[in-house]
Amino acid sequence: MRITNNMMVNNFLINLNKNLKRLDDIQYKMAIGKKIRYPSDDPVITARSLRLRTDVSEIEQLQKNVDDAVSWVDTTESALADINESLQRVRELAVRGANGTNTKEDMAQIAKEVAQIKQHIIQVGNTNYAGRYIFSGFKTDTAPINSDGSFSDTGDFSSSGGYSIDLSTGNNIIQFELMKANYININKTANQVFYIQGETDENKGNLFKVLDNLINALQNGDATTVNSLLSDIDRHIDNVVAQRGDVGALQNRLELIKNRLSDDNVNFTTLLSNNEDVDMAEIIMQLKTAENVYRAALQTGAQILPPTLLDFLRF
Repeated sequence: MRITNNMMVNNFLINLNKNLKRLDDIQYKMAIGKKIRYPSDDPVITARSLRLRTDVSEIEQLQKNVDDAVSWVDTTESALADINESLQRVRELAVRGANGTNTKEDMAQIAKEVAQIKQHIIQVGNTNYAGRYIFSGFKTDTAPINSDGSFSDTGDFSSSGGYSIDLSTGNNIIQFELMKANYININKTANQVFYIQGETDENKGNLFKVLDNLINALQNGDATTVNSLLSDIDRHIDNVVAQRGDVGALQNRLELIKNRLSDDNVNFTTLLSNNEDVDMAEIIMQLKTAENVYRAALQTGAQILPPTLLDFLRF
């Protein structure tokens, strides 16, 4: 086969271009720090990276959910602590009013303080987190307790505003997805906090009814009735303490979940990095090798390209 000058030049240029392309690919990978430039470079790595990126995105979203749940639960615990402290003060005042040594004026002053505490408990009962009322069940845009101590229609109560004692199981429970396909109840309803579950007598089961009865008894100077209400107050204190216990246990669980997700995020991010990030020491070595090959190709080409007739013409 006859070898022409054009054939040698074309072959040289083709090989030189391949070396240049290899050098460009290595330089690009070094610049972006990734093993692949196009999916076609390595379909296996590409597919694995897509799966790992999906996993990391899911974990990051779950971490946001946990942070939101922690803030919600912390707000709930703070509100319950305030209610418990307020009820403890109510009990102290009830004991003072029940000792039979107070004048009617003294009893009236005690009644005024209890009335103020009742308003404070109502205010705390309407606590909201990020614009959502924490004790309102699903209707988080509606305050669960009216200013007079009656219950609003939040879905936790009857449409007439009266208290619905028989709350169906699971109703008004807000759930957050904190682990993949694993939902956790994070809220307490006004029904649970302000009503003794299973109590059919609203005058005993409804906290605000108990407070109203206490205020009326104090205003009337009726120490006997005040004394009889102490057991109802104690039951509501026990109920609030029990709800705080549930919230405390939930706080501990959220902390465990948060730690688990943090570990998972580190693990999956490491896997993603190992899968698609370049080894800088290796890529630098490849770059130097490619540069040397390209320079050698240029030098070789300059030497082996055959001379033409023009190189021998003398004027």
